[in-house]
Amino acid sequence: MRGTPCEWYDRIYTLFPRLRERHAQYAGTLSGGEQQMLAIGRALMGNPRYFCSTSRRKPCAPDRRRSRSHHQTMKEEGQSIVLVEQNIQLALDVADQAVILNTGRCVFAGNASDIMNMKS
Repeated sequence: MRGTPCEWYDRIYTLFPRLRERHAQYAGTLSGGEQQMLAIGRALMGNPRYFCSTSRRKPCAPDRRRSRSHHQTMKEEGQSIVLVEQNIQLALDVADQAVILNTGRCVFAGNASDIMNMKS
């Protein structure tokens, strides 16, 4: 992430408005989802070339939609994302490229749009 620390905070607060509301709280008092947002925000402040994100075990549907929205925003800002997701449908909304593993073996590597044309 380029810019001044104030610009970094503005970007993170734009991506995660909930963190702006909670900015005076200690990290340990935030909810699990808020702590996840904080961890992502802190990682992005390091200006990484790539950002790796994994799915949570049992996130509720609104969390999944919110996570996709965050990934889409990051992608639009030029952030490269490596997304590890068990449910491929959730990743296809933001993926350009995909690698599918089945029991440790690569069964597909290529354009994400080509996955929709694959037969089971």
